Amino acid sequence: QVQLVESGGGLVQAGGSLRLSCAASGRTFSSYAMGWFRQAPGKERVFVAAINWNGGNTYYVASMKGRFTISRDNAKNTVYLQINSLKPEDTAVYYCAATMKPIATIRDEFDYWGQGTQVTVSS
Repeated sequence: QVQLVESGGGLVQAGGSLRLSCAASGRTFSSYAMGWFRQAPGKERVFVAAINWNGGNTYYVASMKGRFTISRDNAKNTVYLQINSLKPEDTAVYYCAATMKPIATIRDEFDYWGQGTQVTVSS
């Protein structure tokens, strides 16, 4: 198993930036592809970005490509999500997830989840 703990969320003004972190413990971190999802109030949890085991392959939701950057540091057992030019509609709980698949974008393909970190963007 792997345990995931997100951090880095908070309250930020529109136009600002945040870097979310997800620290993993347990089995070998580099065995997993990682993903970020978000869930806005009253809405379903949706895919944001994913990265394969060594960072050589990444996927993004088309609408978020350009403002969102996923990366990982296997030496630190951590995956990151950099979010720039934040908008009020980015307000959500952001979750990281791990999968044994080479890479995944669908919620059901991920095996382990963190508890989430709240991002609130004020206008």
